[in-house]
Amino acid sequence: MPAAPPPPPRGFGAGLGYAIAAYVLWGLLPLYFVLLAPTGPWEVVALRILLALGFCALLLTVTRAWRPFLALARKRRVLGAMTLAGALIYVNWQVYVVAVLGGHVVEGSLGYFINPIVTVLLGVVFLRERLRPAQWVAVAVSALAILVITIGYGSVPWIGLVLAFSFGIYGYIKKRVGDEVDAVSGLTLETAVLAPVAIVVLVVVATAGGGIVTGTAGTPHLLLSLCAGALTAIPLLLFAAGARRLPLVYIGLTQYFAPVIQFLIGVVVLHEAMPTERWIGFGLVWVALVVLTIDMLTNGRAQRRVVTEPV
Repeated sequence: MPAAPPPPPRGFGAGLGYAIAAYVLWGLLPLYFVLLAPTGPWEVVALRILLALGFCALLLTVTRAWRPFLALARKRRVLGAMTLAGALIYVNWQVYVVAVLGGHVVEGSLGYFINPIVTVLLGVVFLRERLRPAQWVAVAVSALAILVITIGYGSVPWIGLVLAFSFGIYGYIKKRVGDEVDAVSGLTLETAVLAPVAIVVLVVVATAGGGIVTGTAGTPHLLLSLCAGALTAIPLLLFAAGARRLPLVYIGLTQYFAPVIQFLIGVVVLHEAMPTERWIGFGLVWVALVVLTIDMLTNGRAQRRVVTEPV
């Protein structure tokens, strides 16, 4: 008799729940950033960093995890990886907030739509993986989509590309150190590295006589802004927890939640323009994602059959 299919890896259910929750929260973030107007994007990101660091410090205190965290921070390899991860997530945050407050939510969603394609390319570059025919098709169709959008708008969709590559490489780094660095410790190190930059930004804003730090935005706005720490940290912690428990194929599937929600917010709620060229470009991206998804699922089933076939 054929062998029974292998059970899901340990923690699979929890990991899937963490990943879906993280991407749904990321999908809803544009609505929060819009509510923070007229606060500028640089101040918003600076607040996100410092408040997220404070949130993580509170978690370390509550869970009595400072000692293992400090031991982890003394490891040069870990500190170097988290410094690079921090730099990448800073670029991702800053570009995304600039995009949202500048009325480019749809283009921001493009970055997260093509992120799975970037993940495939990162496998080729860093892991020397060989692409299957369907993956080549997905990459080619995505390249065509970017070309169509570029021709239609007369400029390269830099926002989408920067978001896709910065978060793709960030996810790769988190996956590489996932067995050694827990979610809270990793995010604490990342935000601690970025804290000096955030402080400089807030000092500059305060010197200019505006922003949340001077109290000119009003109490309700200040209270809403103070939620940035939790709203920044929680999705990242969920993502890190999910990435440690799930195979990459499932991480690739769950990440579609965020751009779909962002796209709907941009088109339906914020009424951003969607000319014909953009619809065609996004349509091609969605075709590429369908091809990539079918290939991932088919290849995953084939690998499980090989494992379970009797010798």
